[in-house]
Amino acid sequence: MFHKGPRPLVLCGPSGSGKSSLIRKLLKEHPDTFGYSVSHTTRAPRSGEKNGKHYHFTTVDKMQKQIEEGKFIETAIFGGNMYGTSKCAVEAVRQAGKVCVLDIDMQGVERVKQSCLDPLYIFIKPPSIEELEKRLRARKTETEDALQRRLTIARTEMEYGEQNGNFDIVIENDNFSEAYQKLREFIISNLELK
Repeated sequence: MFHKGPRPLVLCGPSGSGKSSLIRKLLKEHPDTFGYSVSHTTRAPRSGEKNGKHYHFTTVDKMQKQIEEGKFIETAIFGGNMYGTSKCAVEAVRQAGKVCVLDIDMQGVERVKQSCLDPLYIFIKPPSIEELEKRLRARKTETEDALQRRLTIARTEMEYGEQNGNFDIVIENDNFSEAYQKLREFIISNLELK
């Protein structure tokens, strides 16, 4: 079913690493080259989020049924909610003639590695756990308990990101412009894009 065009991109990194901002810039600068795979989730939409654009919002029962039917490449549970990348979402980007960009966590990376997708794996990391905590606190979107859970998960993700063989490149996002340049150069050299 997959991979009749350029290899997809999988970006992974802790919440607050700047991964979503890097993806947004890539898509904005190259809208005809890259397309975002919209994930499914069972969590409720946050303020300003639109169904089909930010996520495909669904129910636990419906998503569980689709998982059992083999309609997902990867799924994960985070913060008590289910998330996943459907085969249809990836195929829709490919059918549009674009490089598919996936934003997934380390559970998702492990599952994608067991699929036939064959993407380039990119890990985005913050300069330190202290800087990450600062960024997450600045968002003011979470309770202290939720923030501490995110930091615990982030420590595990950072260890996973640093392990040899898990990613094709690890990019430290200390300076956004420099991190974006490294990301762009890596993608261009590996996908033979202009």
